[in-house]
Amino acid sequence: MDSMSLFLYLFLSVFTFFLLRATAAAHIRRRKTRLPPGTLGLPFIGETLQLISAYKTENPEPFIDDRVSKYGNIFTTHVFGEPTVFSADPETNRFILQNEGRLFESSYPGSIQNLLGRHSLLLMRGTLHKRMHSLTMSFANSSILKDHLLADIDRLVRLNLDSWTGRVFLMEEAKKITFNLTVKQLMSFDPCEWTENLMKEYMLVIEGFFTIPLPFFSSTYRKAIQARRKVAEALGLVVRERRKEREGGEKKNDMLEALFEGDGEVEGEGLSDEEIVDFMLALLVAGYETTSTIMTLAVKFLTETPHALSHLKEEHGEIMLRKGEVESLQWEDYKSMPFTQCVVTETLRIANIISGVFRRAMTDINIKGYTIPKGWKVFASFRAVHLDHEHFKDARSFDPWRWQGNAGSTSSANVFTPFGGGPRRCPGYELARVELSVFLHHLVTRFSWVPAEPDKLVFFPTTRMQKRYPIIIQRRSLFDPCKE
Repeated sequence: MDSMSLFLYLFLSVFTFFLLRATAAAHIRRRKTRLPPGTLGLPFIGETLQLISAYKTENPEPFIDDRVSKYGNIFTTHVFGEPTVFSADPETNRFILQNEGRLFESSYPGSIQNLLGRHSLLLMRGTLHKRMHSLTMSFANSSILKDHLLADIDRLVRLNLDSWTGRVFLMEEAKKITFNLTVKQLMSFDPCEWTENLMKEYMLVIEGFFTIPLPFFSSTYRKAIQARRKVAEALGLVVRERRKEREGGEKKNDMLEALFEGDGEVEGEGLSDEEIVDFMLALLVAGYETTSTIMTLAVKFLTETPHALSHLKEEHGEIMLRKGEVESLQWEDYKSMPFTQCVVTETLRIANIISGVFRRAMTDINIKGYTIPKGWKVFASFRAVHLDHEHFKDARSFDPWRWQGNAGSTSSANVFTPFGGGPRRCPGYELARVELSVFLHHLVTRFSWVPAEPDKLVFFPTTRMQKRYPIIIQRRSLFDPCKE
């Protein structure tokens, strides 16, 4: 966020701060109830600067840790212009997720809403969201992955790795892989100049997610809006051309075709071009940004844990010896990667690409003896639960073996929620696992590597490696895939 945008943001926040603070106080006095303990922080800015400062380091935990220690697992703060109740309690988080659309509704910054479009899955509500969420899940289920998507994933991962030599920026390459995979699954395009140009514009769109949504004061947001327009025009052209092809009887097996056909629940119901463009634009974000970061961090954690990397190489070396270098991975190969799944699960737990979700209270909500006033934001923190020693032994250490025998946590499954939960659980959770597993297979059987220079993990505005995680790679012998 540039300095002018920050100044304007802080200036505008004062009005919301005092208004909501006064309203909340009056409301609580009237109802004779109480907020969770905590503080609204400084005038104007609340505790926003403390939160951002923590998340710009490798160790953002103290923002929540200090407040949990002082106030408990549910506390009140004031961030991003609004009073907010933070939850580091798994039961409360589950309550928030499961009551989507009844007691809570999704709530995101205006910049994200404007850049994704009003027809994106992230912003849909009610029956339409339920219908489109179900449609998306049906296109990324086990059957589709097994019969259709796995072959494309394997081929496109190989294609990208074929170009690797010398020094590689792993996060950058991972983004290319996941973007190309997502474009293929959405629109059946293989990597080409068009997809490269689309990706460049798309990255500008994402950079604008956490800016003040005022083009005059934020150059980043202005560039993001311009890039969003270019992306929408490119996708709109594809949609129109595909409609013409369908009129001629030509159909393809991809997500765009599924959007044309709808979910079949309402005969004759169809989506407009604008709705399809917004929907696909948002799916591109979901399909490539988070998965590419997970790929990068899995490699980082494995590099820092040689015993785990050695175990992973053994598992995939056995697959290689059974299949050979040329043959593509099959579904049975994917299902024979038990330790790989432990690595994926542990990476999801400790990396926390999605640190939590914001919701807004639709009514006064009583929980754990406290009241969340109508209109207040709540933040269900997945990260705080995943890194809590009460739920996971040595919670802040990378330990894939903790998941062997599905014994990853000391309590219920509710403590592990990397893909969210309830009606808005990420519909591509299994697809992400397959993509990461295939990537790790080809990486460890074809290369050895060392970090090219020190790098660090930061968490704001998104989780990422600050220097894109540069590594020096060396190709391994095809004749002995298990040899170091």
